Amino acid sequence: MTPVSDKQATIIRTERGLTISGTRLTLYDVIDFLKAEYSPKLIRNKFNLTDDQINAALSYIEANRTQIETEYQQVLQTRAEIRSYWENRNRERFDRIAMMPHKPGQEALWAKLEEQKARRAAQKQ
Repeated sequence: MTPVSDKQATIIRTERGLTISGTRLTLYDVIDFLKAEYSPKLIRNKFNLTDDQINAALSYIEANRTQIETEYQQVLQTRAEIRSYWENRNRERFDRIAMMPHKPGQEALWAKLEEQKARRAAQKQ
């Protein structure tokens, strides 16, 4: 681990990437929530961070925006590749599960689920 800042709450580089010291939270996790338009206060509360920790993260992101954005894009690409791998690997299993008969007595629940799916599909069009 290499310290990147000399503040009390520091940003360190770990095998997971740039991380808020004392946590398992990466700056890429923080960026996900910033891009989803969460306020810094909500992010702080969601991850139980101190004011120093969230401020160190936001300051580091702002001061190193180009580097962070490049790394963040790589993280997104890696996430997509991992998701695709597991979806492909489990596709056959998911298909088998989908073909299994429903438990008796749950017909009304399944009908309601299918109705909701149809409504969502209609809204997307």
